[in-house]
Formats: sequence, structure tokens, C-alpha cells
Amino acid sequence: MIHITVIGATGFVGTDITREAAARGHEVTGVNRSGKATSPVEGVEYRAGDLTDTAAVTDLAEESDVVVISVSGGRENGDYGPVIEAHRELIEAKPDARLFIVGGAGGLETEDGTTLVDAGLIPQEYAAEPRSFVKVLELYRAADADVDWVMLAPSPEIVPGEKAGSYRLSDDRPAGDKVTTGTFAAAVLDEIEKPAHRRTRFTVADA
Repeated sequence: MIHITVIGATGFVGTDITREAAARGHEVTGVNRSGKATSPVEGVEYRAGDLTDTAAVTDLAEESDVVVISVSGGRENGDYGPVIEAHRELIEAKPDARLFIVGGAGGLETEDGTTLVDAGLIPQEYAAEPRSFVKVLELYRAADADVDWVMLAPSPEIVPGEKAGSYRLSDDRPAGDKVTTGTFAAAVLDEIEKPAHRRTRFTVADA
């Protein structure tokens, strides 16, 4: 059994990650701002917390084997600066747990290495969030070698839904056009249970 803390446990993607982790019998702590869930997952301990509180996140990491960060932040006002800075401070704190970051598809690359957002494949009105994920990825890639992290990015389209019978993985280029939140969560837990990626980004799509 692995102790998994999910920051953003009641969000669009975090909910399914939390549910999948609990269903597989792991010890799960779900963190969000209120410490409550409208539809709580059985067996999950919910706590109030925020990614921007580095000391609190570091404390959670000391209790956990893996900390999943499923937080975009800034959608309400378009200011992603606090979340980027929160990742920077967390990297500097060098927590003991493995950090599993839920990334964004906009930072994936075309064949010539151009990001999807820079290639104009993401509408400009939605470009701020993927650009923030690109900055977050840059921070982790520059982190000291003793920071254990991995980032999983979804396909260009991620939709609510049950996990598919199988999925495809890729590195920096999209593995496919679409992935469900259920499939994404399954890929997260598969990587947690049997790590195959270290200090890198990868991506998933429904097969």
C-alpha cells in the first residue's frame, strides 16, 4: 500500500485520481481549500490545504510516498503567477516524497519541437494556462537531481469519462487526440505503482 496525497482532490482530474487510488487500496489523503468533498470517496481522508502553502505541502510530503499535484490555479482571474511560484518554492524545499504533477497538453510538442500553444493549436483565449504549465515544467527540468518528480500531460482533448480498456503513452508529442479523466487517472496510478518515468514528462491518450 502506498500513501498518496492528492492536492486538488476534488477537481476535474483530481477527483478521478483520488477515486482510482482509493479503489486500488492505497492510503489516500485528499487536499483542497475547504477540506471537504461534495461526493467524498470512501476511505479518503480529506484535509484543507493549498499548494501555495509550501510549509504545509512539505509536511504532507513527509507523511506521503507520493504527492500528486492536480492544480492549475488562476482560471478565475487569469493570474497563474502564484501557482508557478508555489512550484518554484516547493522545488527549493526539496520534499522527501515523489512529486507527480498533472500537466497540460498545450506544452506538448509538434514534430519540429514547437509547443502546441506556440503552434497556434490552442486558441489564444485559452493560452495562458498552457503557457503556465510550460513554465512549471521548465522549473522541474532545472531542479536539483535529488528532487524526484514526474509530469503527466493529457491529450489535447480531455473529457469526463470512465477509463478505456487500454491507453497509449508518448513522451513530448501527443499520444493521441483524446483521453478521458478515468484513463488519465489509471495512467497516473500505474506510474505510481510501477515507476517507469523519472524527472521527465510523458503523456497519455485513449487507445
